[in-house]
Amino acid sequence: MGMTELDRKLQAGALLGRRVEGDRLTLADEVLAQALDGSRPLTAGERAALQASPLTLRRLRHLAQSRRADAGAVSWRGSRGLLRAADSGAGLDLLRTDDGMWRLHFVDAAGSLAVIVQLDPEAAQARDVMAARPAIQVRDGRGALVLEGRLDADGECEGPWPFALPPAAHFQQHGARFEVIPGVNPIT
Repeated sequence: MGMTELDRKLQAGALLGRRVEGDRLTLADEVLAQALDGSRPLTAGERAALQASPLTLRRLRHLAQSRRADAGAVSWRGSRGLLRAADSGAGLDLLRTDDGMWRLHFVDAAGSLAVIVQLDPEAAQARDVMAARPAIQVRDGRGALVLEGRLDADGECEGPWPFALPPAAHFQQHGARFEVIPGVNPIT
């Protein structure tokens, strides 16, 4: 079971609230910025220095928060997920993205199959995504469109299942993965 948002906040508070005698900034802002944008991962020594210095951790948090504020309302760029369940013969009714931000539900809607994508309200970027209510797309592992639309007030978007095969068989044949991404031109 993964950490909840509350667990993450408590852990961050415990790490950032520590005081270390003689603490100082151990990494330059440039190094921290490169780690944040993914252009250069921290070395083992840099990670150790970061973990040993609450002051440097606080600086990293400040830079990350500033970067999020500068990015505008939606910095979410997409989420990916994998078909993880072994075939038990039962129909697939739920998939989750790896980051825990989205859930795909497969439901019987008046005799036909429907797919619902749902934003987890506890996800780290949920508030920003809900404020922007972007158009989204769900695509399978080969890029075929599963669902497209705009989030409603509940953080959901739904539509008919567009393929002949049931969800488990379809995803298995198409790379056993999927993604939820910001959409440009929603159909609905």
